[in-house]
This record gives sequence, C-alpha cells and structure tokens, in this order.
Amino acid sequence: MAHYAAALLARWNALPRSTRGIAGATACVAGVVAILAALMAHPQRAALFATPLHPEQLSEVQERLASWNVPFTPTADNVVVDASRRNDVLLKLSLSGVPHAHVATSAEALAAVGVLTPQAVIDAQARAGLAGDLESGLRDIDGVDDARVIVAPAKAAEFGDDAGRDATASVRLRLRPGAQLSTAAIDGIRAFVAAGVSGLDPQRVTIVDDRGVALGNGENGGGASELAASLQSALDEALGDGVAIVRVRAEYTSDRVDAHDVRRTPLGAQPIGRADRTESYADGAKHYRHDDLSEERGSDTVETTTQAQPGAVKRISAAVFVDESRAVDLAKVRDLSAAVLGFDSRRGDALVVQAVDFHRAPAARKDAWWLLYGTIVPLAPAIALALAAVAIARIALPPLAGVAARYLERAAVRDASRAVSGLAPSRVRTALEGEPPHAAAAIISALPAATAAAVLELYPQHERDAIVRRMQRPQPPFIVDPEEYVRRHG
Repeated sequence: MAHYAAALLARWNALPRSTRGIAGATACVAGVVAILAALMAHPQRAALFATPLHPEQLSEVQERLASWNVPFTPTADNVVVDASRRNDVLLKLSLSGVPHAHVATSAEALAAVGVLTPQAVIDAQARAGLAGDLESGLRDIDGVDDARVIVAPAKAAEFGDDAGRDATASVRLRLRPGAQLSTAAIDGIRAFVAAGVSGLDPQRVTIVDDRGVALGNGENGGGASELAASLQSALDEALGDGVAIVRVRAEYTSDRVDAHDVRRTPLGAQPIGRADRTESYADGAKHYRHDDLSEERGSDTVETTTQAQPGAVKRISAAVFVDESRAVDLAKVRDLSAAVLGFDSRRGDALVVQAVDFHRAPAARKDAWWLLYGTIVPLAPAIALALAAVAIARIALPPLAGVAARYLERAAVRDASRAVSGLAPSRVRTALEGEPPHAAAAIISALPAATAAAVLELYPQHERDAIVRRMQRPQPPFIVDPEEYVRRHG
C-alpha cells in the first residue's frame, strides 16, 4: 500500500503546475458542491413545542415518540424533530392526549409559602398539592388516562347550633379507549384516595368518568360489564368465537339502608330477669297495698348496626343470542349463563336465551388475477426504477467504458513516451516489444523524427506498415489533454 501511495505521489509531483492547479481547483469545487448538497439534503430541525415542558411531560413525549419510531433529539426541556413533520407529530400527540397537563405536587405547591403567608392560603396550597399527588398516582393505574381530584376538608362545628361536616373527595377519571375498570379496581381507587386524605371515609369518595357516570354504581362500575365479559368469554370458550352474543343490564339501589339489631342472652340457666306485682286490701277494703318486685340477673348484650350503601345490585336482566345454524343446546346455554351471572329469580332477575339467524355479509371472492394485481401494484414503483436503472446502464456504460479505456490508453502512452525519450533506437525498439501497433504508433509519433525513423527501421516490414498506417490516421481524442489545453489557451 505504501509503494502505491509513493508511486501516486511521485506521479502527482511529476505533473506540471498548471495541471495540478486545475485538478486542485476542480477538487475544491467538487468538495464545496458536495457540502452544499449535503446541507440541502439534510432536513431542517425545529423544536416540537413552543413552551418548555416539565420533566414528567418530557419523559412522556419521548416514550411516545420512541414507540412511534419518530426521530427526535432530546433537550433539557423540549424535543427537536424534523421541521417538515412537526405539525403531523403535534397532531398525533394531541389525539393521543400526550403530554398530560402538569399538576403541582405538594412540594411545588408549598414552595412559595413563607413566614408571613396566611394560614388560609397555606391550607389551600396544601389541599392543591395533595390533589396533585393523588392525580399523579391515579394516572399510573392501568386503564386510566387522566384524573382530576377535588378534596373538601372536614369542618368542625364553630357554634352550638352549627353542624360539622365530614371530609369528602370527588374523582373524575378519563379512561383509555376500550378500557373498563373492575369493581375491585374502583374500590382500590376509592381506598387510595381516602388513605391520602386525613379523616376521609372511603364511602365519601365519589368517582365518575368523563361522561359524568358514577363508577361503582352503574354499568361502567364493573358490575354489568364485568358480568357480560365473563359470560361472553365462557360462551366463546365453550361454543367458539362468534356463536353467541351477550348483553347484560344491571339495576342498582339508590337508597341507603341502616339496620340496628340488639340481642341479649342470659348468663346462666335462669332467665335474664324477673318481675312480680302484689296487691292486697285490709280492714274491709279500707287499706290498699301495691308492691312491685323486679330482679335483674345480668346478660350479654350484642348490638349490630348494618349500613347498606347505594349501588347494591337490585336486579339483573341478561339476553343471550345464539347462532341457530350451530344447533346448540339452548338449555345448557341457559344453565351456564345463570351460573355465571348469579341468577336469582327471587330478586326479579330475567334471563332470555334464544337462537336467531345471524346476518353475515357475503365475502367477496378474489380470483388469481386480483391477487396478482394486488401483489404487483405495490411493487410497481420499485420495478420501474429497476428497469430504468438497467436501461440507463445499458445506454451509458459503453460510452463511459470507451472514454475510460481511451483515457487509460493515453496515460499509458504518455508514460511510455516519457520513459523512452532520449534513449537509443535499439533500446526504444526493445521497450516497445509486444506493444500493439496503435500504441507503438502513438509512442513513436512523440519521438524526434530521426529517432522515429531509426526505430521504424528496426521493425519487420509488415509491422512497420501497420504502425505507419496508424501514425497517418487522424484520431481526435475524447478527452483533451490538460497540458495541450493550457498551451493552446494559456
């Protein structure tokens, strides 16, 4: 490798200064053109958001862009993307609800509290920070896209005729598309919020979705939807997909019921208590005497208070539609459905199982030509580019190959001419041994006339005639020699 590098350097130094200047200028122009082309081809970059992002928003955006395979460059408070794709990326992020609105945590809410801050302001900031902490925790629950929490603290009675107020909380959840929360999940959310607020009873936590439907008391609370999903999965496993369709509707109580029960049991074998009454007359009914005797022997007293909150299942109505073309035993389907739903006739539940004719749209048949068309059309641009490349190569390669061969041949002739210049005719004839007539003619033409004639005399007659014919034939070069160009126009 070092030998070739030294040889190339020697050939470069052997070139005239004008030729090296032209080659250097051409290389500089080519480098500048390549740099400009690279700059023009490189896409312009722009910040994705007009305002800085908070750390949790920045992390959320980066995770979503990475999942979409969108190239981006992270910064301290923003991300940089291709300027041509900025609007499309912002639209996709807004449709997916990313990033979520920033909520101030307790640390942020109380950061501005000072020594002179009124207590009322401190309490309000503490409630806002507590709500932010709860919202951040609820966003991480599976199926919950966003949450909003409002906390109303407890209020003690300030006057004798004033009634106190217990702490309450309201939670609004925005669920992800297609997500449903089970009853256990809703109870867990209620317990999570109650545990975060001092003195808050879980029963005083109200949870609604973004439509305003109370979760835990309706179809989205995991009752009817959970039953329908459980029954549908059981029928799909037993009968196959698409054989049965399940719809469940549940009614819930809206009143709160309180029950108080007191039970007393004696301590021993004797009754709990005894009561006697005695009345007597004396002296001809002139004196009346009335005695009451009561005896209490003791007992065990058990008091039980039961509270039934609104939302208990009052009645279930279910309908199961079975494809009549499958010839399924409806009695078995009814028994299975009743067991899964917890059917109770005393509660007034209703269960209907019927075989119906399912509507099926006829599937369009696609023949071999349609499949072939669907296979070729997506590949048509690539096939067209490949054919165009082959055609261009077939047309352009022969002229380019001829030009390259002619240039290499001229370079070889020039080098050979320099090597034999100044040599004796016999040595020139020895150096040209084996060269084709056209190469020998080109080299001999560059020699002085006397030397050229002497060299020709050393060739046999037939070779001499062939070389002379080549020397007499005018051949305009495809590529002008740089030295000749400088000499003519310098």
